[in-house]
Amino acid sequence: MTQQDIDASEAPLIEHLIELRRRLIYCVLGFIAAFILSFVFSSDILHYLILPFKWGTGEDVSLISIKLLGVFLVKLKIAFFGGLFIGFPLIATQVYRFVAPGLYKHEKQAFLPYLIATPVFFLLGAALVYFFLLPVAIHFFYALAAGASGDGQGIELMPDIEAYLDFVMMLILAFGLCFQLPVILTLLGQVGIVSYEQLRSGRKFAVVGVFIVAAVLTPPDPISQIAMAVPLMGLYEVSVQAVRFLEARRKKKQAAEDAKEAAEEKSAAEKA
Repeated sequence: MTQQDIDASEAPLIEHLIELRRRLIYCVLGFIAAFILSFVFSSDILHYLILPFKWGTGEDVSLISIKLLGVFLVKLKIAFFGGLFIGFPLIATQVYRFVAPGLYKHEKQAFLPYLIATPVFFLLGAALVYFFLLPVAIHFFYALAAGASGDGQGIELMPDIEAYLDFVMMLILAFGLCFQLPVILTLLGQVGIVSYEQLRSGRKFAVVGVFIVAAVLTPPDPISQIAMAVPLMGLYEVSVQAVRFLEARRKKKQAAEDAKEAAEEKSAAEKA
């Protein structure tokens, strides 16, 4: 390789690094803006995060803070979580714009639906946690503590706001990530890494894996575990059928191209 070839190869690399730095700056600035916005409205966000606790207990139970900086740390956590949540569309868009120049047109068209589906499925998982799982889990644990207190054991439930927020964010993040299952499996099926037959034959292993994941990520009660496992199995079945549809469409397209190629060869042979 000559010095001219080396210089030519270095130029595109430097251009890619400059473009990567520019996209990273946009992502950081977007996260900072979303972080500041979430911190300003952290009290309002906290109000809505506490609502499932009131729904689960059926009464206005006050949360306490056992640390001097507890409320401030809660606001920081809300701001960080909100920064990631609000800034995700911008971050995903910058990632797509960085890799898009290296993709063919049909690859861009295939990638865009997954870029849109990712936040949609994350919101579905977060909504399931917020409107169903949290109230049910809180009602279960609150009733358990009330029953223990009624037995004369002197137990009084005084939830800490920081611990409660960690619990809520952990569940929202866990469900949001788990609800990416159909997006990931369908994308793998799109690029040919997994097939319909593999997913169909691995269904029994998927059931075991789903319940193990649910047992690890949810509180130690059967209601929460079932609340995660059942939707995940449904999403797995959706993924299986989606991959089946993609394979059928790919085969149909390939058959049409083969028929067109055969017709062109036949036409060329007749003219000859």
